[in-house]
Amino acid sequence: MARRKPATTHGVAVVDKPAGVTSHDVVAMLRRRFGERQVGHAGTLDPDATGVLVVAVGKATRLLRFVEKTRKGYVGEVVLGSSTSTLDSAGDVVATFDMSAVTLDDARSAVDEHLVGDIEQIPPMVSALRVDGKRLHELAREGVEVERAPRAVTIHRFDVVDWAEPGVLRIDVECSPGTYVRTLADDLGRLLGGGAHLRNLRRTRVGEFTIAEAAPPDECELLPVAAAVRTLDAVEVDAGTAALVANGRVLPAWVGDGPWAVFDTAGALLAVYEPFRAGEAKPAVVLPT
Repeated sequence: MARRKPATTHGVAVVDKPAGVTSHDVVAMLRRRFGERQVGHAGTLDPDATGVLVVAVGKATRLLRFVEKTRKGYVGEVVLGSSTSTLDSAGDVVATFDMSAVTLDDARSAVDEHLVGDIEQIPPMVSALRVDGKRLHELAREGVEVERAPRAVTIHRFDVVDWAEPGVLRIDVECSPGTYVRTLADDLGRLLGGGAHLRNLRRTRVGEFTIAEAAPPDECELLPVAAAVRTLDAVEVDAGTAALVANGRVLPAWVGDGPWAVFDTAGALLAVYEPFRAGEAKPAVVLPT
């Protein structure tokens, strides 16, 4: 079997994902566009959702985990009075409620009391999580519902902005990775004495990557590999230490809590190191030269 050629194109693209395509579809588009097979993304967006999707090409794919761990920002709309099978507008309506008396103050109070800070969520059945090796959305299509364990997430900010139209709340959320905004919408509907679902979800931020620098898949620029670690503490090392880094040696820890993005004196990203034993740091990723 012929060995796969090593990637020759490397970098990070900040894509403004359009509605109607999957995150995997976007990866396939960029594989064709850049002529590389080694392409991956950080943080799946539902097909109907739009907004920031960070895609890595070549050796930048080894750094995606550091992007995935960052905070996410979203805007969207919560439709009061109807619950759906998917918790968003893609699903079938399964229940309706008269919620015409709900006010902005009611919604804001419910959010402030129950949906901000450290909370637990039960993942929706229509999601990419795996149970016994099978994705939940595959089981849902088969009509199978399984028990899902609650997951701890952090909602750093949940603003009920205003009415997008009668009965539809405009929201702006900043949250930890792994948060389902669909579930927040469903929970808010229940807290207000009825039901609700999410529509028009748009991701505005992934860590330091914002919608302002995002572009469609056929227009996005390829940023340097180091863009993937822009949220990490950056340290510069001399040539002697750079040689130790290239060999994956454990080193004395730098100032701060880590992880650390390690650069040589020419500004090239060499590796990412993480805390190890007391006062030491070990390589999490060493990039090929």
